[in-house]
Amino acid sequence: MQARKLLRAGQGLVNSKAGTSRLSGAISLLLRLRAFAVLFLLIVVFSLLTPRFLSADNLVLMVKHASLWSILAVGATFVILTAGIDLSVGAIVAFTGMIAGGLLYEGLIISPFGVTIYFNVPAVVAITLALGVGIGLINGVLVVKARVPPFIATLGVGYVVRGAAALRTDGATFPSLAGSPDLGNTGFDIFGGGHILSLPTQIWIMAVIAIAGILIARQTAFGRHIYAVGGNSHAALLAGIRVSRVTIAAYMICGFCAAIAGIIVASELGATNPSAGTNFELTAIAAVVLGGTSLFGGRGTVLGSIVGAFVIGFLTDGLVLMNVTTFWQTVVLGLVIITAVVVDQAQEALEKSREIEAVPLTSAGSAPA
Repeated sequence: MQARKLLRAGQGLVNSKAGTSRLSGAISLLLRLRAFAVLFLLIVVFSLLTPRFLSADNLVLMVKHASLWSILAVGATFVILTAGIDLSVGAIVAFTGMIAGGLLYEGLIISPFGVTIYFNVPAVVAITLALGVGIGLINGVLVVKARVPPFIATLGVGYVVRGAAALRTDGATFPSLAGSPDLGNTGFDIFGGGHILSLPTQIWIMAVIAIAGILIARQTAFGRHIYAVGGNSHAALLAGIRVSRVTIAAYMICGFCAAIAGIIVASELGATNPSAGTNFELTAIAAVVLGGTSLFGGRGTVLGSIVGAFVIGFLTDGLVLMNVTTFWQTVVLGLVIITAVVVDQAQEALEKSREIEAVPLTSAGSAPA
């Protein structure tokens, strides 16, 4: 009789723990899908407050705006998944835009020979992307080889790169990137101002980058290694993963995405300015965290980061439609960033508690057998 009472008490305890585990699991799922929930809520609220929000033209415009943050968020996701951070993104946007603008506006001047070389648009794009990847490589090497904390390394590189962008023209702009038919360098405006199949080109660029990022993270060995390095770099090293190479590659991807954003910004404006891209890195990080990627690394998805970028884009455009001043927009964006980090911390704590609870639950459940 006493044994039966003990058995029933044990089963009740197991059932209670199982119920608690299911509840915490549901809460954890909701936290992971928070970006989707917030995006849906924004669409509902703004569509009720302003009829123009869901018009076809406005939707295309909002997706176009969000596409820039999405591209940056894809690159930032890979870095943050490794438990790193990249604060040089905005500076890379400015620098690569200035380089592309210079090559189109005045060409490559070789003073000793009195020669000026003009490149066509594909060559300009290739050079610009290579520079973005190169800056990402420098960031990665500083973090991995020189063991400089990512915050300091990328912040310092960002200052250097933005300074170099200003030195390119002593702070002046390249006022026109239209090119010349005689020089064969026209067509740069396609990236930021052109259309393909009635949709802005940068939306298609974003779609390609998004699909590539999702496939790399989910379907490749490199993607699995990214998660392993962010989850536990020491364990990843013992498992034979080349942690240094994976980390450096993540920063190179981030630099590549920032260079694409630099090209789009310069193309859309038709001019370049060394102050472009200010605070872009903060918006990208906010989108990544809002999308469910942990700042501690090892947890998150590229798709979630893209949805987080859409949340920021739709929120900003919705506030503009409601005639909210830019000052209040900045306040709201700051509150969104703080909330995203607080929720991320809550999710981290909840998942750790679930891991702890799983051990006694398993042992108790196996006892009757």
